[in-house]
Amino acid sequence: MTLLTARDIRELAADIGLRPTKQKGQNFVIDPNTVRSIVTTADLEGTRRVVEIGPGLGSLTLGLLEAGHDVTAVEIDDVLAQRLPATIADFAGDDAARFDLVHADALKVTELPAPPEALVANLPYNVAVPVLLRFLELFPSLTTVLVMVQLEVAERLAAAPGSRTYGVPSVKAQWYGDVSLAGRIGKNVFWPAPNIDSGLVRIDVTRTERDPEARTRLFSLVDAAFAQRRKTLRAALSSWAGSPQRAEEVLVAAGIDPKTRGEALGVSDFERLAEAAGRTP
Repeated sequence: MTLLTARDIRELAADIGLRPTKQKGQNFVIDPNTVRSIVTTADLEGTRRVVEIGPGLGSLTLGLLEAGHDVTAVEIDDVLAQRLPATIADFAGDDAARFDLVHADALKVTELPAPPEALVANLPYNVAVPVLLRFLELFPSLTTVLVMVQLEVAERLAAAPGSRTYGVPSVKAQWYGDVSLAGRIGKNVFWPAPNIDSGLVRIDVTRTERDPEARTRLFSLVDAAFAQRRKTLRAALSSWAGSPQRAEEVLVAAGIDPKTRGEALGVSDFERLAEAAGRTP
């Protein structure tokens, strides 16, 4: 199979009159070696069904097909969605039969042709975290995630408690499984080149038992804990708990010092705190 080169990307863009925009977070990978490296890093041996979000002109899509995976691509852009099937047919040959296109907004998708086992994508930078969390919530069939995002977002997702970059995205992503920074991608493999480097984030999904109501309660707690990051949890959780006194009671019941800040708590700490809130009258 032939993967897209920089020349191919520019010719395809010119053919459809495409001018990438920051508003849509469009930065297309133009280096076949980078595409193959991403697919290798995903380590999807034995995985058939892969969902890709924001396939653009098809660089990563072709790399996934080349590796033998069935690919469902979710594309919001009308022009890109219209052209992508023809590009896949031209470059993938018979392997194009393993490609499906869902022309939709990834933030509004509710179902796919088949339950995906893996998510591999160069996520649109402007909606990367909401899209990632939505797909983790929506598709419990996912066991592996490898996404490319802005480096600072990648570092935030993989950050450990106590880190300067640890926050709401860190806790929510890590609730689903083990999150790690899997690589760094330079600017020059993209067209147009972004202003900053990108990072690969890997999530090995380990949470198979999911109570949607419990997740909603936990995530609202996490939002409250970081809404006023520099405040102690006693102060930050006062509205969430109903009063500062009630927040302190819940924190003590969970074995957490009320003077602690949210950035010091890991996922298990937040879960214990949510459980204590349910027990404490």
